[in-house]
Amino acid sequence: MTAALLILLTMAAVVAALNPGREDFAVFLRLRRPAWLTFEPLIPFIWMAIYACFYASALLSWNASRSAGLMAGYLGLLVLVQSYTWLICRTRNLANGTAVGFAGWVWGVALAVLVAPHSQPAWLLLIPYLLWSPVGTFVTWRMQRLNR
Repeated sequence: MTAALLILLTMAAVVAALNPGREDFAVFLRLRRPAWLTFEPLIPFIWMAIYACFYASALLSWNASRSAGLMAGYLGLLVLVQSYTWLICRTRNLANGTAVGFAGWVWGVALAVLVAPHSQPAWLLLIPYLLWSPVGTFVTWRMQRLNR
């Protein structure tokens, strides 16, 4: 129970610390997006599901391994994922979002490889992120061209 609460509180703290301010986020919302991005209203729900998978994966991984190193890996992934919008908003540079999106995907692949020997369900719960992350990175890359 303690681990479950600590993981949840850590996730909440990272999300709160790396959430862009209202003015910065307004700039992000004004950016032009590709015309084919018709599913944008679903993106917050997709990310909520991914964060739920992160939480469950981290908890299962902890229960299977008791590895502080793996927990640091989850923390690193969460920081990369959550810093995407914050970094774009702060720097006003979509290329930074593309770079951090790709870095997050690479980190996620490495984490899944490290988690797999400890818990099959934990690494399987990373798959939604590993499938979605390239989509988000591609969208950001396309947005770079539209917002030059």
